[in-house]
Amino acid sequence: MSPATPATTILDPVTRPQNAGEEATGEPTDQSSASRRERRRWIALAVLCLGQLMMVLDATIVNVALPSIQRELHFTQANLTWVIDGYLITFGGFLLLAGRFGDLIGRKKVFLSGLVLFVAASILCGLASSQAMLIGARLIQGVGGAVASSVILAIIVTEFPERVEQAKAMGMYAFVSAGGGSIGLLAGGALTQSLSWHWIFFVNVPIGAIALLLGSALIEENEGIGLAGGVDVLGSILITLATMVGAFAIVKSSEYGLLSARTLGAGGVSVALLGAFLALEARVANPIMPLRILRLRTLMGSSLVRGLLVTGMFSAFFLGALYLERVLGYDAIDTGLAFMPLTIAIAVMSMGVSARLAERFGSVPTLAGGLAGIIVGLLLLAGQGVHASYFPGLFFAFLALGLGAGASFLPLLTIGMADAPARDAGLASGIINVSVQLFGAIGLATLGTIATDHTKALTASGHSLSSALTGGYHLAYIVAAVFVAGGILASFLVLRPPASTVAQEVEELKSDFARASVSAQTAEQLV
Repeated sequence: MSPATPATTILDPVTRPQNAGEEATGEPTDQSSASRRERRRWIALAVLCLGQLMMVLDATIVNVALPSIQRELHFTQANLTWVIDGYLITFGGFLLLAGRFGDLIGRKKVFLSGLVLFVAASILCGLASSQAMLIGARLIQGVGGAVASSVILAIIVTEFPERVEQAKAMGMYAFVSAGGGSIGLLAGGALTQSLSWHWIFFVNVPIGAIALLLGSALIEENEGIGLAGGVDVLGSILITLATMVGAFAIVKSSEYGLLSARTLGAGGVSVALLGAFLALEARVANPIMPLRILRLRTLMGSSLVRGLLVTGMFSAFFLGALYLERVLGYDAIDTGLAFMPLTIAIAVMSMGVSARLAERFGSVPTLAGGLAGIIVGLLLLAGQGVHASYFPGLFFAFLALGLGAGASFLPLLTIGMADAPARDAGLASGIINVSVQLFGAIGLATLGTIATDHTKALTASGHSLSSALTGGYHLAYIVAAVFVAGGILASFLVLRPPASTVAQEVEELKSDFARASVSAQTAEQLV
C-alpha cells in the first residue's frame, strides 16, 4: 500500500468503509501469515541446531565408552582407535561434496538425507555384536554426519539474510557447535555407567527422528542450481578421495608418528589427488567446486584463523580431559561437570552478547579479544600442577576459554559466510566445516605428539608418571597458545574489510537513516 492510500483513507469519508473492510479482511491475514512464517523460521533453526548437536555429541560421547566397548567386543588397542578414526575419516571426507550437492539439488534434501543415514547407522552401532560391524557402522555414521552438517550454515544464511537476525541464528549454532562437546562427556559417562555403551548410539534415534519429522515440515527448500549441466563425477571422486586420505594421514599420525613413512606417504597421495582435482576443476564446464570460491578472501582467511583457534580449543578440550582423568583422577561424569563453566560461558556469549560486542566494536576486534581470552585460559591450564584443586585455577581457566570461544565463533562464522554467493553457500559451509575438522585433527595430532614426546623425556629423566604427564600437557598448552596468538595476527592481516567495503557500509547506513527520516515525516503528515 502506497503512502498516498492511507492519506485518502483518513481524508475521504466516502472511501473509508471500503478500505477499512479491505484492511479488515486483508491486513490481518498478511500479518498472520508473516507471524507464522517468522515462527516457522525460528523453530526450523532449532531443528537444525538439534541435528548439529547430535553430530557434536557423537564426537565426544563415544570417547567415554571406549573402555566398555573394548572389554565387550574384545578390541585390541590398535583396532579400538578405528571406532573413533573411522568416523572422523568419512566425516571429513564427504563434507565438501555434500555441501556442494546441497547447492545443486537442494539443501533441505541433503540435510534430511544425512539425518536418515546417521540415525540408521546409529542403530547399527548400538546393535553391533562384532568389531567389524561396529567399525563399518561408524564409517557410515561419519558419512551421514558429514552430509547433514555440511549444509546447516548455508540454510541459516539463506533463511536469515538480515544482519541482526543472522547474528542471533549464528549465535545459537555457535553455542551448539562449541559447547556440545562437554555435554557429550557428561552424557556419555551417565549413559555408560547407568545403562550400557549401546545406549550412547541408541540415544540418537529419538533425537534424529524428531529432527527429521520437524525438519521435513518446517525447513524451506532452496532452488538448487540443478544438474542440467551434468555432474562432475570424476571431480567428486577425486575430492572425496583426497580429503579421506588426508584425514586418514592426520588421524593416524598419532599412532604411526607425524614424520613416519605411512603418514608422509598418505599425505603425499592426498596432496597429489588434490592437485589433480584442482587441475580438473579449472577445465570442466560444470565443476563440482568452482575455483572462484577459493578467491573469496574472507572465507579463506576466516578458515585459516578458525584453524588456529580450534587447534587451541581442541588441545584444551581433549588434553584437558586427559589431564583431569589421568593426573587428577576425575571420572567421566566429574570431567563433564568440570567443563561446565566453559559450556555456560559459550552459551551466555552466543545468546546475543558476542553479537552486541561485534556491533559496537566490529567483528575483527571482537574476534581478537575472544582469541586473547582463549590464550589466557590455555596459560592458566599450563600453570596447574599435579595436585591442583578445581577452584580457582581450573575453574577460571575453563571460564576464560568459554568466554573467549563464545566471543570468537560468531564473528568468524559471519565473516566467513559474508561474501559467499547464495548459489555457493553450501560449498562455503562445507569449507568452513572442513577447516574445523582438518585443522583440529592436525593440531591435536601435533600437540599430542609434543605432549607425548615431552612426557617420555621427563619420565626418562626420573620424573614420576603424574609429573611427566603434567609437564607434557603444559608444553602442549603453551604451544597451542602460540597458535592462537597467530590467529590474532592473521585476523588483522587478512580479515580487515577493504576501504571500498567500509565506504559502502557507511553509504548503506546513510541510506537507511534517510529512509527512516522519510518514513517519520510521512507518518507525521498522516497524523
